Amino acid sequence: MAAHRVSPSLNRLLFAVKYASFQSGGCAVHCNAQYSTVHSPSEKTFDKILIANRGEIACRVMKTCHKMGIQTVAVHSDVDSSAVHVKMADEAVCVGPAPTSKSYLNMDAIMDAIRATGAQAVHPGYGFLSENKEFAKRLAAEGVAFIGPDTHAIMAMGDKIESKLIAKAANVNTIPGYDGVVKTAEEAVKIAQDIGYPVMIKASAGGGGKGMRIAWNAEETREGFRFSSQEAASSFGDDRLLIEKFIDNPRHIEIQVLADKHGNALWLNERECSIQRRNQKVVEEAPSTFLDPVTRRAMGEQAVQLAKAVQYSSAGTVEFLVDSKKNFYFLEMNTRLQVEHPITECITGLDLVEQMIRVAKGYQLQHKQEDIPINGWAIESRVYAEDPYKSFGLPSIGRLSKYQEPLNLSNVRVDSGIQEGSDISIYYDPMISKLVTYGATRAEALARMEDALDNYVIRGVTHNIPLLREIITHPRFISGDISTNFLPEVYPDGFKGHQLDLDTRRELLASAAALYITAQLRSQKVLAIAAITAMAHLHGYIRVEVDGGKVEVSGQWNLASPLLPLTINGTHRTLQCLSRDASGRILLQYLGTSFKVRVLSKLAAEFNSYMPEKVPEDTSSILRSPMPGTVVAVSVKPGDPVAEGQEICVIEAMKMQNSLTAVKQAKVKSVHCKPGETVGEGDLLVELE
Repeated sequence: MAAHRVSPSLNRLLFAVKYASFQSGGCAVHCNAQYSTVHSPSEKTFDKILIANRGEIACRVMKTCHKMGIQTVAVHSDVDSSAVHVKMADEAVCVGPAPTSKSYLNMDAIMDAIRATGAQAVHPGYGFLSENKEFAKRLAAEGVAFIGPDTHAIMAMGDKIESKLIAKAANVNTIPGYDGVVKTAEEAVKIAQDIGYPVMIKASAGGGGKGMRIAWNAEETREGFRFSSQEAASSFGDDRLLIEKFIDNPRHIEIQVLADKHGNALWLNERECSIQRRNQKVVEEAPSTFLDPVTRRAMGEQAVQLAKAVQYSSAGTVEFLVDSKKNFYFLEMNTRLQVEHPITECITGLDLVEQMIRVAKGYQLQHKQEDIPINGWAIESRVYAEDPYKSFGLPSIGRLSKYQEPLNLSNVRVDSGIQEGSDISIYYDPMISKLVTYGATRAEALARMEDALDNYVIRGVTHNIPLLREIITHPRFISGDISTNFLPEVYPDGFKGHQLDLDTRRELLASAAALYITAQLRSQKVLAIAAITAMAHLHGYIRVEVDGGKVEVSGQWNLASPLLPLTINGTHRTLQCLSRDASGRILLQYLGTSFKVRVLSKLAAEFNSYMPEKVPEDTSSILRSPMPGTVVAVSVKPGDPVAEGQEICVIEAMKMQNSLTAVKQAKVKSVHCKPGETVGEGDLLVELE
C-alpha cells in the first residue's frame, strides 16, 4: 500500500525563494525576454496535478503549476523521499523501492496515488511513462486527464515502424530502410546488406539514444542486434528492432510542435541537437545556424502535417536528420515534452508546460503561426554526473558535497532537481541540470554560457563541465560547422580536457602561485608570525614570473569562497580551487578543466626531487569496471583464451549496456564478477595471464 504524506508547507516556502524569478514569468533568472502568455486566473484548468516523474523535469512542471495556482502531487521511490521535487510539491506519495520498475514505472502504485490524492490530471514529464499508451488508457478509464496527446497518437508515433509509414503517407520525407520488424540477427545482416552499409539498428519503441547501434559490416550488425534488443527490452519492455540507412555526417535538427483538440497546430521553430555522444544530446541551441527561412518553413510545415495526420494534441517534437545539402528526413516523433524545451521557451516566449495544461483541459491555442517569433538565441548544456574522459561521459555516482548554481549571472536559467547533499545514484539518469543561457545574438549566448560554466560549483561527483566548456569554445562549434560526428571528429583519441598553450600555462601557474602566497600570508597573520605583507598584495595584485614571462594576478582572494574571480594580465577569469593542502598541492579548475599544480619553496623543491615516483598500475592484464553499474553478462571463464578486442563482459549503467573487451591476446587467469552483481567504478572484474 502506498504511503501518503503531505509535505510541510515550510518546504514550499523555502523553495519558493529559489524559484521566485521563474514563477514571475521570465525565461531566465534575469532575462528580459518574457513569456508572451501570462496566465489568467479566470481561465480555469485543474485544481490538482500529479507529476509522474522525478528530478528536474518534475520540478520544472511544478513551477508552472504553482504559477497557475494548481496544487501538485509528487511521486517518489523510497530513496527519493528527501528529493527536491518531493519538497516542492504540496503532497507526496511513495510508490515503491529504488528500481524504476518498482516505482516510477509502477502503474498500479501511481494509480493508487492518483486516487488517494484526488489528482484530476497527470503530467508525465519525459521518459518513464510519458509515452506509455497503457498508462494513458488507464488514466482515461478513470476520468483522469493525461497532459499529453491522445492514446492513438502515442501508439502511432511510439512505434517507429508505424510512424514511418504514417509519415510517408503524410508526404513527410523519410529515410530509406526496411519497414518491418527485424526478428533475428541473421535477418538483420541480410536486410543491412540489401539496404547497403552503414545502417542504423534501433528499437521500434525506443528513444533517448537507447537501443540504437550503427553497423558498418555484418559482424557489427550481429553485435548491434544483440545489444539493441537487450537495451530495448530493459528500457521499454519491447525488444522489436528496425533497420534503416544511416546518413553519415548529418545534423540532428528537430521541430517543436504544439497542437490542440480543435484541429489547430503550430510549429515553434527548430532546435539544433547535433552535439551528441552515444546518440544522446549534449549541447542544444535554438535556432540553428544552418537553416535558412525556406528550409525552416518546409520542415515546420511537414512537422505539422505529421501532427495533424495523427490528430495530435499537446506539445511534441518531430526530429529530422539534415544532410549537408539541407535535405531533411523524418527520424521520429517524441509525443511528450522534450528535455531541451527551455531553449524554445526562451526564443518564443511561450511556457510549453502551461500550453500543455491548457490543451489537456480543452482550450484552443492562443496563437497563430505568424505570431511565433525567433527572439534572440538560446543554448542549453546538459550537465551530467559523468566522467567526460571516458567515452565522452560514463556515469559517476556520489553525494553533492557542495553545489552552487550560477544564478547570480544575468540571462541564465538552471532547470535542476537536486541540491547540496543530494545523492546521484546508479538507479536513475545522471543528469544534474540543464544549464540555459540566452542572448540577443548567438555570440552573446555563448559568452554567457562560458561564464555560467566557470561559475557552476559542483563537488562530490565527477561532472562533464570540462567537456561542455571545450565544446562551446571550440572554433568549429563557434563557426557552426557541426554534425552528429562532432565529438569523435574533434577528439579522435578521446576527450583529454583543455590543452594548455604557453600563455594559458603561465596563467595557470601564476594563479596557483598567487593563491599559495595568499594562503601563506593569511596563515602568518593568523599565527601572528609576521605582520608585514607585500605591498603588491596589499593592493590586491601579485606579480609572478613564469618561464621568463611576467603575469599579474589580482582578485578578492576570498579563500573561503569556492569561486576565485581573478584578473590575469587584464583578462577576467573565474577559477575554482577544488582542493589544496599544506604540502603545496593545489587542484584548480581553470578554463573548465581541473589541473593538479604543486607550489614549493626552492628548498622543498630540491628535497622533493629525491622522492621516488609511484609506478602506475599495468592495466593490460586486468579489467576494471569503468563505471558503477550491474554486470549483465560474463563471456569468459578461467583458462579461456581471449583475442584482442574480444568481449569479456557487459556492464549496464543507467539503462545503457557497455561491452568491455580485452586489450591484448591472453588467457583468462580469474573472473571476479558474475551476472546480476552490482559493481563500483574501478572494481576488479577479470584478470589475464
